Amino acid sequence: MISGFAVAIAICALAVAVWSFVLVAVNRPPTRSLLFGLAGVEALLAVQVVISVVLLIAGERPGSMLTFLAYLVGALLVLPLGTVWALAERTRSSTAVLGVACITVPVLILRMYQVWEGASA
Repeated sequence: MISGFAVAIAICALAVAVWSFVLVAVNRPPTRSLLFGLAGVEALLAVQVVISVVLLIAGERPGSMLTFLAYLVGALLVLPLGTVWALAERTRSSTAVLGVACITVPVLILRMYQVWEGASA
């Protein structure tokens, strides 16, 4: 993994989480602009998948391949699943669900980085 890119993803996800919780505080359902922010973070996660695949093809290996792939897939799925849930019930609570989903992304990215670095430790 590229540590700088992982940090960038985490910061973007946290920024969208803050945005989401501000909307919760003002009692708003998910807005179109919030969904665009989520799409941006999801695009960064898709780039992370491509980077990971390229690094794996190049011969680099995480400490535990199965664990790394599970976190990679989980990080890629958490935002779409949260969005489906939020759009099924467009309320203040669904905006909070999106905020929690966004907070989950940096945690998953951190764990992916830790598992990746486990190979060289």
